[in-house]
Amino acid sequence: MSVVLNAAAVRVKNPDGELLSLLHSTSLQLDEQRIAVIGANGSGKSTLLRLVNGLLTPSSGSVTVNGLDTVRDGVAVRQQVGFMFTDPLSQLVMPTAVEDVELSLRKKYPKAVQRRTAALELLERFGLGVLAEQSIYSLSGGERQLVALSSVLAIEPKILVLDEPTTLLDLVNTHQLVERLEMLPQQIILSTHDLSLAARAERLLLVDRARVIYDGPADEGIERYRELAIARGKAERR
Repeated sequence: MSVVLNAAAVRVKNPDGELLSLLHSTSLQLDEQRIAVIGANGSGKSTLLRLVNGLLTPSSGSVTVNGLDTVRDGVAVRQQVGFMFTDPLSQLVMPTAVEDVELSLRKKYPKAVQRRTAALELLERFGLGVLAEQSIYSLSGGERQLVALSSVLAIEPKILVLDEPTTLLDLVNTHQLVERLEMLPQQIILSTHDLSLAARAERLLLVDRARVIYDGPADEGIERYRELAIARGKAERR
C-alpha cells in the first residue's frame, strides 16, 4: 500500500476573504502498515487524514493512493480507503447495527437475503452478533465504534483511516477497539491524542500549526510532542 502526498496543501477563505492554510505544502510517502498522527487540536491532523480518501482535496499539489489520484479517481480511491470518524454516530445512519452493515454491502450483494446473511456473518466475526438487531442509540460508545468499524470493513478497503477513534471511549472500550485493530491486515493511518496508542505505530507524524514537523520513530516523536506542549504551556502562562 502506498499513499503519496506531493506538495499537497489545503487553503480556505475565512469570512473576511483571507486565505487560511489548514495544511501547508506537504510531501510524504506513507508505506508502513501502522502510522500514527499526533498534534494539538486544530493542528491539521484531521485535514491530513481527510486528504487520504478524498474527503478533502488539495488546493495545490496532489494526493495519490496506490497510483489513483484523489481528485480524478475519487470514487475508486474511496473503494480502497475506509474512513472512521471520531464520533461513530457521524457515520452510523441506519436504525440498527445489521442495517448499517447491510448499507455498506448493497453493491456487493444486490439481493436483500444475501446482504442480510453477509451482514450478520460480519457482525458475528467481530463478536457483535448479539447487537445486530439493536438500535444504534442503545449501544455503548465502544459498541457503536465497533459497529462503525464493521460497516467500514464491509467494503473490504485496503487502507483504513481513523480520526481519533478512541477519544469518546473509556479504558475498557479503548482496549477492545485497539485489540480489534491490531488483528486487521489493512494498512492503518490514525490520528490520536492517546500517546500509548501512538507508541504502537511503526511511524509517527507530528503536526503543528498546519505543518508536519516530525516524521520518524514513534518514541522520538512523542517525546518531541511532549517537549513542545510543555514549552507552549510555559509561554501561555507568562
